[in-house]
Amino acid sequence: MLQAFHNYFRKKETQIHELNYLFWECTQRCNLNCRHCGSDCAVSSAYKDMPFDDFMKAILPLEQRYKRNSVFVVITGGEPLVRADLADCGRELRRHGFLWSIVTNGYAYDEAMHRKLMAAGLSSITLSLDGLRDTHDAFRKRQGSFDRVMNAIDLIANEKRLPTYDIVTCVSPMNIGELSEMKQLLIAHKVKAWRFFTIAPIGRAAADNGLRLDGVQLKQLMDFIVETRKEGRIDAKFSCEAYLGKYDRKVRDWHYFCRAGINIGSVLIDGSISACPNIDRRFAQGNIYTDNLLDVWDNRFEKFRDRSWTKVGKCACCKVYNNCLGGAMHLHNFDSAEIMECHYTKLMQ
Repeated sequence: MLQAFHNYFRKKETQIHELNYLFWECTQRCNLNCRHCGSDCAVSSAYKDMPFDDFMKAILPLEQRYKRNSVFVVITGGEPLVRADLADCGRELRRHGFLWSIVTNGYAYDEAMHRKLMAAGLSSITLSLDGLRDTHDAFRKRQGSFDRVMNAIDLIANEKRLPTYDIVTCVSPMNIGELSEMKQLLIAHKVKAWRFFTIAPIGRAAADNGLRLDGVQLKQLMDFIVETRKEGRIDAKFSCEAYLGKYDRKVRDWHYFCRAGINIGSVLIDGSISACPNIDRRFAQGNIYTDNLLDVWDNRFEKFRDRSWTKVGKCACCKVYNNCLGGAMHLHNFDSAEIMECHYTKLMQ
Protein backbone atom coordinates (compact mmCIF):
# COMPACT_ATOMS: atom_id res chain seq x y z
CA MET A 1 0.00 0.00 0.00
CA LEU A 2 2.76 2.48 0.92
CA GLN A 3 4.65 1.67 -2.27
CA ALA A 4 1.50 2.21 -4.37
CA PHE A 5 0.93 5.59 -2.69
CA HIS A 6 4.54 6.55 -3.33
CA ASN A 7 4.26 5.61 -7.01
CA TYR A 8 1.18 7.84 -7.27
CA PHE A 9 3.05 10.66 -5.50
CA ARG A 10 6.01 10.23 -7.87
CA LYS A 11 3.66 10.47 -10.86
CA LYS A 12 2.17 13.73 -9.58
CA GLU A 13 5.58 15.19 -8.79
CA THR A 14 6.68 14.35 -12.33
CA GLN A 15 3.65 16.11 -13.80
CA ILE A 16 4.27 19.24 -11.74
CA HIS A 17 8.11 19.06 -12.10
CA GLU A 18 8.86 21.95 -9.78
CA LEU A 19 12.54 22.87 -9.85
CA ASN A 20 13.91 22.62 -6.30
CA TYR A 21 17.63 21.95 -6.81
CA LEU A 22 19.81 23.41 -9.52
CA PHE A 23 23.39 22.21 -9.77
CA TRP A 24 25.93 24.63 -11.19
CA GLU A 25 29.10 22.99 -12.50
CA CYS A 26 31.12 26.15 -12.05
CA THR A 27 34.48 24.59 -12.93
CA GLN A 28 36.05 21.37 -14.09
CA ARG A 29 39.35 22.19 -12.43
CA CYS A 30 40.25 20.20 -9.33
CA ASN A 31 43.06 20.11 -6.77
CA LEU A 32 42.83 16.30 -6.49
CA ASN A 33 42.89 13.40 -8.94
CA CYS A 34 40.44 10.91 -7.44
CA ARG A 35 40.16 7.36 -8.72
CA HIS A 36 36.37 7.45 -9.00
CA CYS A 37 35.77 10.92 -10.47
CA GLY A 38 32.57 10.85 -12.50
CA SER A 39 33.58 14.01 -14.39
CA ASP A 40 37.22 12.99 -14.95
CA CYS A 41 38.35 16.41 -13.68
CA ALA A 42 41.97 17.57 -13.53
CA VAL A 43 44.14 20.43 -12.27
CA SER A 44 43.75 22.04 -15.69
CA SER A 45 40.65 21.66 -17.82
CA ALA A 46 39.69 21.95 -21.45
CA TYR A 47 36.91 24.28 -20.27
CA LYS A 48 37.40 27.66 -18.66
CA ASP A 49 35.44 28.32 -15.48
CA MET A 50 31.97 29.58 -16.35
CA PRO A 51 31.67 33.32 -15.72
CA PHE A 52 29.26 33.84 -12.85
CA ASP A 53 27.44 36.58 -14.74
CA ASP A 54 26.54 34.05 -17.45
CA PHE A 55 25.03 31.69 -14.89
CA MET A 56 23.24 34.48 -13.04
CA LYS A 57 21.70 35.82 -16.23
CA ALA A 58 20.39 32.33 -17.02
CA ILE A 59 18.71 31.79 -13.66
CA LEU A 60 17.19 35.23 -13.15
CA PRO A 61 13.83 34.14 -14.67
CA LEU A 62 13.50 31.68 -11.76
CA GLU A 63 12.97 34.70 -9.47
CA GLN A 64 9.70 35.47 -11.22
CA ARG A 65 8.28 31.99 -10.69
CA TYR A 66 9.61 30.72 -7.37
CA LYS A 67 9.44 32.24 -3.92
CA ARG A 68 12.61 33.45 -2.26
CA ASN A 69 14.65 30.68 -0.65
CA SER A 70 12.71 27.93 -2.44
CA VAL A 71 15.36 27.08 -5.07
CA PHE A 72 18.65 25.61 -3.85
CA VAL A 73 21.68 26.27 -6.05
CA VAL A 74 24.26 23.54 -5.45
CA ILE A 75 27.71 24.66 -6.61
CA THR A 76 29.84 21.77 -7.74
CA GLY A 77 32.69 20.97 -10.10
CA GLY A 78 35.43 19.90 -10.35
CA GLU A 79 36.23 21.47 -7.03
CA PRO A 80 34.36 24.75 -6.46
CA LEU A 81 36.89 25.98 -3.90
CA VAL A 82 39.45 26.53 -6.68
CA ARG A 83 37.40 29.54 -7.78
CA ALA A 84 38.66 32.76 -6.21
CA ASP A 85 35.22 34.38 -6.57
CA LEU A 86 33.19 31.61 -4.88
CA ALA A 87 32.11 33.71 -1.90
CA ASP A 88 31.14 36.60 -4.18
CA CYS A 89 29.02 34.18 -6.24
CA GLY A 90 27.29 32.91 -3.13
CA ARG A 91 26.64 36.38 -1.79
CA GLU A 92 25.00 37.44 -5.06
CA LEU A 93 22.86 34.30 -5.13
CA ARG A 94 21.57 35.10 -1.63
CA ARG A 95 20.83 38.68 -2.68
CA HIS A 96 18.58 37.33 -5.42
CA GLY A 97 16.77 34.96 -3.08
CA PHE A 98 18.51 31.68 -3.83
CA LEU A 99 19.82 29.38 -1.14
CA TRP A 100 23.22 27.97 -2.04
CA SER A 101 25.54 25.17 -1.04
CA ILE A 102 28.75 23.52 -2.21
CA VAL A 103 29.95 19.99 -2.79
CA THR A 104 33.64 19.82 -1.92
CA ASN A 105 36.51 17.43 -1.29
CA GLY A 106 37.47 19.68 1.64
CA TYR A 107 41.16 19.96 0.73
CA ALA A 108 41.09 23.77 0.54
CA TYR A 109 38.44 24.27 3.24
CA ASP A 110 40.35 25.96 6.04
CA GLU A 111 39.20 28.38 8.75
CA ALA A 112 39.64 31.45 6.55
CA MET A 113 37.56 29.86 3.78
CA HIS A 114 34.94 28.81 6.30
CA ARG A 115 34.54 32.35 7.64
CA LYS A 116 34.38 33.78 4.14
CA LEU A 117 31.69 31.38 2.92
CA MET A 118 29.60 31.71 6.08
CA ALA A 119 29.68 35.48 5.70
CA ALA A 120 28.44 35.01 2.13
CA GLY A 121 25.36 33.11 3.35
CA LEU A 122 26.35 29.49 2.82
CA SER A 123 23.27 27.37 3.59
CA SER A 124 24.65 23.84 3.35
CA ILE A 125 27.76 21.87 2.51
CA THR A 126 28.55 18.33 1.45
CA LEU A 127 32.01 17.00 2.29
CA SER A 128 33.56 13.78 1.00
CA LEU A 129 35.26 11.25 3.27
CA ASP A 130 36.20 7.97 1.63
CA GLY A 131 37.99 5.97 4.29
CA LEU A 132 40.46 6.19 7.13
CA ARG A 133 43.69 8.11 6.57
CA ASP A 134 45.66 5.76 4.28
CA THR A 135 42.60 4.66 2.31
CA HIS A 136 41.22 8.16 1.83
CA ASP A 137 44.60 9.52 0.71
CA ALA A 138 45.07 6.63 -1.73
CA PHE A 139 41.55 7.08 -3.07
CA ARG A 140 42.07 10.82 -3.54
CA LYS A 141 45.65 10.36 -4.77
CA ARG A 142 47.05 13.10 -2.55
CA GLN A 143 48.77 12.65 0.78
CA GLY A 144 47.32 14.84 3.50
CA SER A 145 43.81 14.81 2.01
CA PHE A 146 42.41 12.98 5.02
CA ASP A 147 43.78 15.47 7.54
CA ARG A 148 42.47 18.37 5.45
CA VAL A 149 38.93 17.00 5.22
CA MET A 150 38.85 16.13 8.93
CA ASN A 151 39.78 19.72 9.70
CA ALA A 152 36.94 20.84 7.44
CA ILE A 153 34.56 18.45 9.18
CA ASP A 154 35.43 19.96 12.55
CA LEU A 155 34.77 23.46 11.22
CA ILE A 156 31.31 22.65 9.90
CA ALA A 157 30.24 20.28 12.69
CA ASN A 158 30.87 23.04 15.23
CA GLU A 159 29.23 25.80 13.17
CA LYS A 160 25.87 26.67 14.73
CA ARG A 161 24.93 29.01 11.87
CA LEU A 162 24.99 26.25 9.24
CA PRO A 163 21.44 24.87 8.85
CA THR A 164 22.38 21.59 7.16
CA TYR A 165 25.42 19.63 6.09
CA ASP A 166 26.39 16.05 5.48
CA ILE A 167 29.39 13.82 4.97
CA VAL A 168 29.25 11.55 1.93
CA THR A 169 31.19 8.34 1.45
CA CYS A 170 31.60 6.56 -1.86
CA VAL A 171 31.73 2.93 -0.76
CA SER A 172 34.09 0.59 -2.57
CA PRO A 173 36.01 -2.61 -1.79
CA MET A 174 38.79 -0.28 -0.60
CA ASN A 175 36.83 1.12 2.33
CA ILE A 176 33.88 -1.17 3.08
CA GLY A 177 35.87 -2.87 5.85
CA GLU A 178 36.48 0.51 7.51
CA LEU A 179 32.89 1.70 7.85
CA SER A 180 32.56 0.80 11.53
CA GLU A 181 35.73 2.70 12.44
CA MET A 182 34.66 5.61 10.24
CA LYS A 183 31.34 5.73 12.09
CA GLN A 184 33.06 5.99 15.46
CA LEU A 185 35.36 8.67 14.07
CA LEU A 186 32.52 10.78 12.70
CA ILE A 187 30.49 10.48 15.89
CA ALA A 188 33.53 11.52 17.90
CA HIS A 189 33.80 14.61 15.66
CA LYS A 190 30.12 15.51 16.28
CA VAL A 191 28.94 14.70 12.75
CA LYS A 192 25.16 14.39 12.56
CA ALA A 193 24.50 13.26 8.95
CA TRP A 194 26.29 10.62 6.85
CA ARG A 195 25.23 9.63 3.31
CA PHE A 196 26.43 6.70 1.22
CA PHE A 197 26.91 6.17 -2.50
CA THR A 198 28.29 3.33 -4.53
CA ILE A 199 30.64 4.01 -7.42
CA ALA A 200 29.06 3.88 -10.87
CA PRO A 201 30.93 2.85 -14.03
CA ILE A 202 31.08 6.41 -15.36
CA GLY A 203 33.84 8.95 -15.88
CA ARG A 204 37.22 7.83 -14.57
CA ALA A 205 35.65 4.93 -12.68
CA ALA A 206 34.40 3.32 -15.90
CA ALA A 207 37.84 1.82 -16.45
CA ASP A 208 38.46 0.90 -12.79
CA ASN A 209 36.50 -2.26 -11.98
CA GLY A 210 38.20 -2.51 -8.58
CA LEU A 211 35.92 0.22 -7.21
CA ARG A 212 32.56 -1.50 -7.68
CA LEU A 213 30.81 -3.57 -5.01
CA ASP A 214 29.69 -7.11 -5.68
CA GLY A 215 26.38 -8.45 -4.35
CA VAL A 216 27.83 -9.65 -1.05
CA GLN A 217 29.51 -6.32 -0.40
CA LEU A 218 26.37 -4.38 -1.36
CA LYS A 219 24.36 -6.41 1.17
CA GLN A 220 27.08 -5.73 3.74
CA LEU A 221 26.68 -2.01 3.13
CA MET A 222 22.90 -2.18 3.42
CA ASP A 223 23.08 -4.13 6.67
CA PHE A 224 25.57 -1.63 8.06
CA ILE A 225 23.26 1.29 7.27
CA VAL A 226 20.25 -0.51 8.76
CA GLU A 227 22.13 -1.19 11.99
CA THR A 228 23.51 2.35 12.17
CA ARG A 229 20.04 3.81 11.75
CA LYS A 230 18.72 1.57 14.53
CA GLU A 231 21.47 2.84 16.85
CA GLY A 232 20.41 6.44 16.20
CA ARG A 233 23.77 8.01 17.00
CA ILE A 234 24.24 9.45 13.50
CA ASP A 235 21.71 10.03 10.72
CA ALA A 236 22.92 7.49 8.16
CA LYS A 237 21.17 6.99 4.84
CA PHE A 238 21.76 5.57 1.39
CA SER A 239 21.54 7.91 -1.57
CA CYS A 240 18.71 8.03 -4.11
CA GLU A 241 20.71 6.10 -6.71
CA ALA A 242 18.75 2.83 -6.86
CA TYR A 243 15.70 0.82 -5.89
CA LEU A 244 16.74 -1.66 -3.19
CA GLY A 245 13.82 -4.05 -2.72
CA LYS A 246 13.38 -5.08 0.93
CA TYR A 247 16.07 -2.60 2.01
CA ASP A 248 14.46 0.40 0.31
CA ARG A 249 12.75 2.06 3.29
CA LYS A 250 15.19 0.64 5.82
CA VAL A 251 18.23 2.59 4.61
CA ARG A 252 16.64 5.99 3.92
CA ASP A 253 13.64 8.09 4.92
CA TRP A 254 11.76 7.69 1.65
CA HIS A 255 11.03 5.25 -1.14
CA TYR A 256 13.41 5.25 -4.08
CA PHE A 257 12.82 8.23 -6.40
CA CYS A 258 15.28 9.47 -9.03
CA ARG A 259 14.30 13.13 -9.22
CA ALA A 260 16.69 13.98 -12.08
CA GLY A 261 14.84 16.21 -14.52
CA ILE A 262 11.80 16.22 -12.22
CA ASN A 263 12.93 18.37 -9.31
CA ILE A 264 16.66 18.49 -10.06
CA GLY A 265 18.34 20.32 -12.92
CA SER A 266 21.85 21.46 -13.72
CA VAL A 267 23.83 23.96 -15.70
CA LEU A 268 27.03 22.30 -16.86
CA ILE A 269 30.43 23.86 -17.50
CA ASP A 270 29.72 24.48 -21.22
CA GLY A 271 26.26 25.92 -20.53
CA SER A 272 24.38 22.69 -21.21
CA ILE A 273 21.08 22.35 -19.36
CA SER A 274 20.60 18.87 -17.92
CA ALA A 275 19.68 17.13 -14.66
CA CYS A 276 22.27 15.70 -12.25
CA PRO A 277 25.82 16.48 -13.42
CA ASN A 278 26.81 12.78 -13.37
CA ILE A 279 24.31 11.88 -16.11
CA ASP A 280 25.59 11.18 -19.62
CA ARG A 281 26.01 14.65 -21.08
CA ARG A 282 24.35 13.69 -24.32
CA PHE A 283 21.06 13.80 -22.38
CA ALA A 284 21.40 17.61 -22.21
CA GLN A 285 18.16 19.38 -23.12
CA GLY A 286 19.45 22.78 -24.18
CA ASN A 287 22.08 25.40 -23.45
CA ILE A 288 21.92 28.67 -21.51
CA TYR A 289 23.80 30.43 -24.31
CA THR A 290 21.08 29.66 -26.86
CA ASP A 291 17.95 28.80 -24.83
CA ASN A 292 15.83 30.13 -22.00
CA LEU A 293 16.39 27.98 -18.92
CA LEU A 294 12.76 28.02 -17.80
CA ASP A 295 11.49 27.24 -21.28
CA VAL A 296 13.80 24.24 -21.47
CA TRP A 297 12.75 23.08 -17.99
CA ASP A 298 9.06 23.40 -18.82
CA ASN A 299 8.99 21.92 -22.30
CA ARG A 300 11.80 19.43 -22.67
CA PHE A 301 13.20 16.72 -20.37
CA GLU A 302 10.88 14.12 -21.92
CA LYS A 303 13.39 11.31 -21.39
CA PHE A 304 13.52 12.14 -17.71
CA ARG A 305 9.77 12.44 -17.13
CA ASP A 306 8.60 9.51 -19.25
CA ARG A 307 11.03 6.69 -18.64
CA SER A 308 9.14 3.97 -20.47
CA TRP A 309 12.08 3.83 -22.91
CA THR A 310 14.10 2.14 -20.12
CA LYS A 311 11.84 -0.94 -20.09
CA VAL A 312 14.22 -3.02 -22.19
CA GLY A 313 16.71 -5.83 -21.58
CA LYS A 314 16.74 -7.00 -17.97
CA CYS A 315 14.15 -4.34 -17.06
CA ALA A 316 11.59 -5.49 -19.65
CA CYS A 317 10.11 -8.28 -17.54
CA CYS A 318 11.23 -7.14 -14.07
CA LYS A 319 8.45 -7.55 -11.50
CA VAL A 320 9.48 -4.38 -9.63
CA TYR A 321 9.86 -2.12 -12.68
CA ASN A 322 7.01 0.16 -11.56
CA ASN A 323 8.88 0.82 -8.31
CA CYS A 324 12.14 1.51 -10.11
CA LEU A 325 11.35 2.87 -13.61
CA GLY A 326 14.64 1.64 -14.93
CA GLY A 327 16.86 2.92 -12.13
CA ALA A 328 18.81 6.13 -11.72
CA MET A 329 19.46 8.19 -14.84
CA HIS A 330 23.21 8.31 -14.26
CA LEU A 331 23.29 4.52 -14.76
CA HIS A 332 22.09 4.87 -18.36
CA ASN A 333 24.12 5.99 -21.33
CA PHE A 334 22.83 7.66 -24.45
CA ASP A 335 23.70 4.77 -26.76
CA SER A 336 21.78 2.07 -24.90
CA ALA A 337 18.57 2.26 -22.89
CA GLU A 338 19.59 -0.74 -20.77
CA ILE A 339 20.83 0.07 -17.30
CA MET A 340 24.56 -0.39 -16.69
CA GLU A 341 24.17 -1.73 -13.15
CA CYS A 342 21.15 -2.92 -11.15
CA HIS A 343 21.36 -2.83 -7.35
CA TYR A 344 18.12 -4.77 -6.94
CA THR A 345 19.50 -7.68 -8.97
CA LYS A 346 22.70 -7.69 -6.93
CA LEU A 347 20.78 -7.76 -3.67
CA MET A 348 18.55 -10.60 -4.87
CA GLN A 349 21.53 -12.86 -5.64
